[in-house]
Amino acid sequence: MYSKMYTKYIECMSLKVVKTALYIEVTERLRSMIAGGVLSPGTWIDEQKLAEEMGVSRTPFREAIRILASEGLLRIEPRRGCYVTELTEKDLDEIFPLMAMLEGRCAFEAANKANEKELLSLDTLHQKLQAFAQEKNIDQYYVTNREIHLAIQKLAGNEWLTHMVHDLRKILNLARHRSLHQKGRIEQSCQEHLAIFKALKARHGEQAEELMKKHIMNQREVLRQMKFDQRLSA
Repeated sequence: MYSKMYTKYIECMSLKVVKTALYIEVTERLRSMIAGGVLSPGTWIDEQKLAEEMGVSRTPFREAIRILASEGLLRIEPRRGCYVTELTEKDLDEIFPLMAMLEGRCAFEAANKANEKELLSLDTLHQKLQAFAQEKNIDQYYVTNREIHLAIQKLAGNEWLTHMVHDLRKILNLARHRSLHQKGRIEQSCQEHLAIFKALKARHGEQAEELMKKHIMNQREVLRQMKFDQRLSA
């Protein structure tokens, strides 16, 4: 009797895990589409079409939308539907300095904690970054750039810092990819990353921190300039 009950329990648990994994997968897919600009700010989310394209029912898709809305990546408007969040200039002015401070601290702690093997792995990522910058491959550069930021965050080894950076990064992904389209920005960004990495290898924590802060705030200035240029051309 107990054996049958245990078997039934395991079957139920298995079904639950599969169901949970499905909406998490849909959430990650949508998050990547937003971060990569496939779903740009202000875009209306066509639930039926996207759910069909992903081969899932509306239930896990709506659960994914609920999660992304709670993260601030989507906004739900009654009787109108769901849209990708558009960050205002005020939002960017408030979020970027916070992100600069947090990621700067990640660089500081990483410089003091990373071992040679970890720095070698980071070196490989920077080589990829340089290659994509030379090719002007914005999409792949963005992906590798994100991997580097995550790697430095991991090297910092600060769980509380990780949580705060992670939450803000999801919001700023709405704008960061766009900044790389500014002429000359991909080359400038790459040089900034190489300078940060040089400071990390030299164990210069304070220098790495300041360079990272400057790198983040330069992204904000690029977005500000892009907005200004758009107004002039309108």
